[in-house]
Amino acid sequence: MNLKSIGLVLGICFLAAACNKYRMQVTEDGLKYQFHEHNEEARKAKMGEIMSFHLVLKNSEDSTLRNTYEENMPVKLVLQEPPFKGSFEEGLAMLAVGDSATFYVSADTLFAKMMQPMPPMVKKGTDLSFTVKVLDIQTSEEFQKKQGEESAAQKGIDAKTIDKYIADNKLNEKIQRTDSGLAYVVESPGSGGTPKAGDVVKVHYTGKLLNGEVFDSSKGNPQTNGEPIDFRVGVGMVIPGWEEGIMSMKKGEKRMMIIPSGLAYGTEGNQGIPPNSVLLFDVELVDFSTPPPGSNQGMPGGMPPQ
Repeated sequence: MNLKSIGLVLGICFLAAACNKYRMQVTEDGLKYQFHEHNEEARKAKMGEIMSFHLVLKNSEDSTLRNTYEENMPVKLVLQEPPFKGSFEEGLAMLAVGDSATFYVSADTLFAKMMQPMPPMVKKGTDLSFTVKVLDIQTSEEFQKKQGEESAAQKGIDAKTIDKYIADNKLNEKIQRTDSGLAYVVESPGSGGTPKAGDVVKVHYTGKLLNGEVFDSSKGNPQTNGEPIDFRVGVGMVIPGWEEGIMSMKKGEKRMMIIPSGLAYGTEGNQGIPPNSVLLFDVELVDFSTPPPGSNQGMPGGMPPQ
């Protein structure tokens, strides 16, 4: 056999090995999977460690149910023991940093274990496909350290962003600031006292991005029929910027608050709110009261969670 023939044979062998490596496979617990990229030498997650990954979730008809690439918000998930045989978590435990794979999970089993009805876009007897690209794996200590470093850097970025917004909108003579980085303009003063931690406040609000795009408003919220929302302030039910801002307002006051991302939704963002977003809130403190001891009055409704 000449050298050319040997090279051809080796090439065919390598190709066959590669095809075999990335073929559809099934685990002992019945999880079907296919690697797209896989590095046996890279770091794998241990139970309790935090995995960051992009996810494309599709139904059996190849319709996309979720795409974190489009959301620009990778999933961050603590790796836990698989809740059932053939679960998505079993697949995650197989992956290392940089790996990419698709896992096929029984829709019937998944929704039964979640104790939720099958949604209309998912058919009984089919599989959901989870295509994952692992970006990072961290211990809780590593995660906290990185979050702290990113938060410190973002605080400086937010301050410059807020300064620019104030200058562009000629608010320098009206603006008031707090040590935390919160800035606000009192548009209509109130009277009387201010709420304290644990009080139930009744507020109208409109939340906007700095470009003016409205992402939420009590006045157009079907959950509250356009009425003000009620919640207990100072007990962690809402974002820190709201806690601080509202507890310095007087009854009847209207103010525009500029909230840095660290006092809002931070690096994670929220529905309709990109990560690291400085937010604008027009807030009116309609009323407030002190609930009786042991009362459940003031559970929030119609507002994005903290």
